[in-house]
Amino acid sequence: MADIPRQCPVYGLLDNIRSAWNVGSMFRTADAAGLAGLYLCGMTATPPRPDVEKTALGASSTVPWDYWRDPLEAVRSVRDQGIQVVALETAPQAAPFDTFAYRFPVCFVVGHEVTGVRTAVQDVCDATVAIPMHGGKESLNVAVSFGIMAYAARRCWEDQMISSNRQA
Repeated sequence: MADIPRQCPVYGLLDNIRSAWNVGSMFRTADAAGLAGLYLCGMTATPPRPDVEKTALGASSTVPWDYWRDPLEAVRSVRDQGIQVVALETAPQAAPFDTFAYRFPVCFVVGHEVTGVRTAVQDVCDATVAIPMHGGKESLNVAVSFGIMAYAARRCWEDQMISSNRQA
């Protein structure tokens, strides 16, 4: 895998994340997975803040990020750049996250810890995917979901890179 770049064309959009510790955790995961950047929206905490840094452990300075007051405007702007936008949400229309056909570059949206990705935001996304839940709970912690999605998207991109290298 030496020929696969560290940074992949995957972004995360954080829609009104209420916990600064979750935000810091997502920065650290974005760094570890080699994401291209983060869009922090609404009430989502932005660096520099001690409560973000407590879990980011410096990743807020290694992961490019931008702040948008309005998540809807952010999603529209990302889509206008030709980036596929996919909401990660437990919803009836959601496709399984691990078999979805991602188009790169891609930006996945995670939402508020209690209310999730707002319906208005989901409506302007290109698709919605979900992580299947097999226990009694209906969802995972947003930072955990973010991590699962970050690595799934990266794996899909790497598979596409390997496949295209074989064809070349």
